[in-house]
Amino acid sequence: MAPARVLVVDDSPTMRSMIAAVLNSDPDVDVVGQCGDALEARARIKELNPDVVTLDIEMPNMNGLEFLEKIMTLRPMPVIMVSSLTQRGAEATIAALEIGAFDCIGKPVPGDSRPFHELIDKVKAAAKSAARYQYMRKPVEPPAPAANANTRSDYRVGRKVVAIGSSTGGVEALIEVLKKFPVNCPPTVITQHMPATFTKSFAERLNRLCAPQVQEATDGARLEIGRIYLAPGGDRHLTIANPHAPCCRLVEKPPVNGHRPSVDVLFDSVAELAGRNAVGAILTGMGRDGASGLLKMRHAGARTIGQNEKTCVVYGMPRVAFELGAVETQLPLGGIGEEILKLTAARKEGSD
Repeated sequence: MAPARVLVVDDSPTMRSMIAAVLNSDPDVDVVGQCGDALEARARIKELNPDVVTLDIEMPNMNGLEFLEKIMTLRPMPVIMVSSLTQRGAEATIAALEIGAFDCIGKPVPGDSRPFHELIDKVKAAAKSAARYQYMRKPVEPPAPAANANTRSDYRVGRKVVAIGSSTGGVEALIEVLKKFPVNCPPTVITQHMPATFTKSFAERLNRLCAPQVQEATDGARLEIGRIYLAPGGDRHLTIANPHAPCCRLVEKPPVNGHRPSVDVLFDSVAELAGRNAVGAILTGMGRDGASGLLKMRHAGARTIGQNEKTCVVYGMPRVAFELGAVETQLPLGGIGEEILKLTAARKEGSD
């Protein structure tokens, strides 16, 4: 298989050299060009036809978001955003992922012993996704305010908890799923692989777009109807605990499957605490995180859903879960939100 051809776009010569050096260290990646701004990059994309672009968010002449919008409109292709780990950088990165960026990676900070250590794997996965990129990439439009404000008259939540895991492509996927949820949705816990400084901005963005209240999970937060809890990135895993008054618990333990927070850790806790009173969904993402945890949920009696290959940005986590037998129902992304509501609705007179 030919090496993944990458164009590096960043206004800093030092950063360009660093990214290129990391990528060129792998024989399956070939940096075919480097550019200092979007205007130069536009010409080089036409000339070089790269498989993947790494794109700095803050650049002169045209910023990365504006350029990304043009790429996704005129020539959809995998783009990995390189962002500063700041609040401003986080907000811009979330916007980029909504527009259609394949994934994001943070710029190194002082003392970082392994700068861009995830970049090679992300570039390889991005290159493999290029063939289906035109199908996948569509700008996300927020739901109409009226739909966002009302409780669905045909939905009454049962005694269920929902757990969702996602990674690469998860920003768009989660928005697509959660915008189907009414104000009175079941308590929902989510682990999305994302740098620590980005999860707060993502939770705030989801809260603006969705009818239920969305928040970054805090230790001890009670699981309540109409609330969605997003695992904070960083040094702890999100779990649920306390069978008498279920709540979020943020636990300190080593990374699992290379991730912290880990989807497997969340799903394991849901299997143990909620059993058959749970619904699990595994969405687009690299690797296998969440697959064994979803299997535990299914063995405990939970209903389980996996995103299908056609609608995944990366059919990694859902594929492994499906092959393990963890997925009861495999669906396109557009049907997952409705299926979760169907499985969590009360049946009759609170019998659920």
